[in-house]
Amino acid sequence: MVAGFAIAVAFLTRIPLGRPGDVGQPLAAAAWAFPLVGAGIGAIAGFVYLAAELLGLGDGPAALLAVLAGLWLTGALHEDGLADSADGLFGGGDRPARLAIMRDSRHGTYGVLALVVSVALRAAALAHTGEAVYAGLALIAAHAVSRALLPVVMRLLAPARADGLAVEAGRPGLASVAAAVLIGLLITAAALGPVLGAIAFAVAAATGAAGAVLARRRIGGYTGDVLGAVQQLGEITMLLAAATR
Repeated sequence: MVAGFAIAVAFLTRIPLGRPGDVGQPLAAAAWAFPLVGAGIGAIAGFVYLAAELLGLGDGPAALLAVLAGLWLTGALHEDGLADSADGLFGGGDRPARLAIMRDSRHGTYGVLALVVSVALRAAALAHTGEAVYAGLALIAAHAVSRALLPVVMRLLAPARADGLAVEAGRPGLASVAAAVLIGLLITAAALGPVLGAIAFAVAAATGAAGAVLARRRIGGYTGDVLGAVQQLGEITMLLAAATR
């Protein structure tokens, strides 16, 4: 379990704690720990929000700095996946063209717009909460739940390519997927309350499912970029739901 958690940390953040090959297990074996790592990322982002508020910067700058803190800690891993997915899924004429676009490191119009909307919506939702402590809890829930969705996609969809991250990661077992979902549910219930937490989780799951279905129809499965897009959709939805309190 310790090795699996280290793999999840190394994959989802810039912290080099280990790699799947170092301990002889695929990334899928660490899928249960994704929401725990997400909660840690959210806690650090929440601390940045609180520090900015204490410095008197105001809700808007504090929210943007919290989002940027998450970006830095993860190396913009998921944002890159969102941009590539937006370019490929909406810009390609057929499946091979879409996959080729998604593999291209350059971002097009759809990708840039997706990044702008993602950052703007998350920052606006956080600023709307108006309370530093609640904003921190919302960040913990959003980062945890959005990553709890990833093992579900990895389990239900097949890799869209014969190579790449989706193939190398492997397929998580049912127990690992169930553990990730349960941990995500418990974290969001503790952070946002059982009612709002359950509603936010359900909406985030539906949004992530919509993204996964789109990927299946457009490219026949999932890639690492699709996982990044699903995470972004889940995080955005969770923060918007938290802002409705």
